[in-house]
Amino acid sequence: MPSPTPAFSLIDAHTHVGVDWQLYLQGGAPYALGWAELVDRGNDLGIDQFVVFPMPAHLALNSPGFPPGNEVPYQFENRRMMEEIARSWHAPRRALPLWMVDPQREPERQCGALRELHAEFPCAALKIQATMIQSPISCLQKEGECLLNLAEEKNWPILIHTSVHPEDPWSPVADILQIAESRPGIRFNLAHSCRFDAPALDRIAELPNAWFDCSAHVIHCQLAVENHPSVAVASRRFVSDYRNPAQVLADLATAYPDKLMWGSDAPFYSYVDESLRLASSYAREVAVLRELEESVIARIASVNTLAFLGK
Repeated sequence: MPSPTPAFSLIDAHTHVGVDWQLYLQGGAPYALGWAELVDRGNDLGIDQFVVFPMPAHLALNSPGFPPGNEVPYQFENRRMMEEIARSWHAPRRALPLWMVDPQREPERQCGALRELHAEFPCAALKIQATMIQSPISCLQKEGECLLNLAEEKNWPILIHTSVHPEDPWSPVADILQIAESRPGIRFNLAHSCRFDAPALDRIAELPNAWFDCSAHVIHCQLAVENHPSVAVASRRFVSDYRNPAQVLADLATAYPDKLMWGSDAPFYSYVDESLRLASSYAREVAVLRELEESVIARIASVNTLAFLGK
């Protein structure tokens, strides 16, 4: 029996579409998801709208096997996504599109490409996944500052992938917090619950321009149970029962009622590469959300997300 229709739009705050050639060529997965397929999956689970952006890798990386001729990061990927959404049989209004940017490579040319694209299509925010493209997020305060300036000019919030892994110098949560603190005129979403780093979450609670999403929540709980270095060490980890993802989500919602946003990370709610094998599903991510009270669901899967987006 389908769930009752809620009195609010259920928003998935973190989804990808497109193709990640880097993951595909390196043997990782998932590496592709189409807009229509994303919406069809969401339809089955009662999702109304999708904060959506391209896959992390861009053709300008010039990795082995990538087609040549793409010099501006994400110029092809952002346009390709917008054109796909526009011509889909699913209503474009269901998309809240974010455009990917690279904080280090060709930032001025990226700004030019974004302005051109914005003349044709709407944009809800920007998105950065610095780890998988090995582009230091700290560059936003150096050569990539023009991207921050453009975001502030256009009132575009920024969603940023976070890391606490000791071998990840590209997207450490401490650097992202420093950027958020330095740019109060821009709203920031620090993804993946800051890998459950409690001091970082507490700092987000203090900043009026910062939020966090819980994307790929189930597999991050699994990583916490395993004490994997991809999540905060035990002494810094948000206190909860990580064997029970629904309890963790409820505890996060209680501790940070106005800051938490629910997102699936579709299709990265599962992830496989040569060192990791993590399995969840869109249905599992939504089932965990559905265990919360309706008022809490409305807040973390609609109200907070709209506040971050400035809607």
